[in-house]
Amino acid sequence: MPARTWLPPGPFDLHRTLGVLQRGPGDPAFAVRGGELWRACRTPQGPGTLRLAARPSAGGIEAEAWGPGADWLLDRLPELLGAGDDPAEFTARHRIVHEARRRHPGVRLARTGLVLESLIPSILEQKVTSDEAYRAWRLLLCRHGEAAPGPWDRMRVMPDPRGWALIPSWEWHRAGVDGKRSATILRAVRAARRMEEAARMDLADATRRLTALPGIGPWTAAETLQRTLGAPDAITVGDLHLPKIIGYALTGRRGTTDEQMLELLAPYEGQRHRAARLILLSGRVPPRRAPRFPVGDIARL
Repeated sequence: MPARTWLPPGPFDLHRTLGVLQRGPGDPAFAVRGGELWRACRTPQGPGTLRLAARPSAGGIEAEAWGPGADWLLDRLPELLGAGDDPAEFTARHRIVHEARRRHPGVRLARTGLVLESLIPSILEQKVTSDEAYRAWRLLLCRHGEAAPGPWDRMRVMPDPRGWALIPSWEWHRAGVDGKRSATILRAVRAARRMEEAARMDLADATRRLTALPGIGPWTAAETLQRTLGAPDAITVGDLHLPKIIGYALTGRRGTTDEQMLELLAPYEGQRHRAARLILLSGRVPPRRAPRFPVGDIARL
């Protein structure tokens, strides 16, 4: 049960920095408990559980870890918490972005250094509602993952590549995952070593590595590399909601397309993902005009 303390170089918001790693409420691999943040993952050294707590009196982040992956997690703690991220390189070009940055000075871009951990749930989120994808992630981890090391026995570590490959077809169906997405996940875990190499590449090379696999497009690659690399320019293209939110926040107009969103974000070239995150934190979203998209359940078919 090794422990470390990390002293951030400036304002730091633990929960908003790492909250992007949580895959919906009830994520078996991520939890907030009594103000502490818990994360269970599969490292190159094996399963590990990380507990993080902000200690304002000590001016730092206290960390404890359990399992074979404990040392790996603690050695990379500064990187995970955005020590390699430099928000000072960012210049706000819109009032709403400037205000969001002023209100949230402690948000950094986390870098996990793990590809499959972010790639698999991103594949699950392809072409379905978030609720459907979160449900699939919960069911698959609870049924096929393993108990996370450490004191909290309700957390789960996702399967290793062989474990994913051994999930039978009816279990994917029971989790509501169609054949196209499950086939993409199986291709990814069979190429696990090649996928994980992307964690040591720059954004352009990592994107090419991921999108070379059938079933992984720019949307999935960006959603993965935002977390794996903490890449400030990994803007998501092909999302149902993001262009509309960006367009409404910056112009007040509805119906913004991907192409129009990229034009609006052109002044932030090199920092477009950071700009999008700040816009999302502003809370300015277009009013809803239609009911939510109905949640499907192929498990009942």
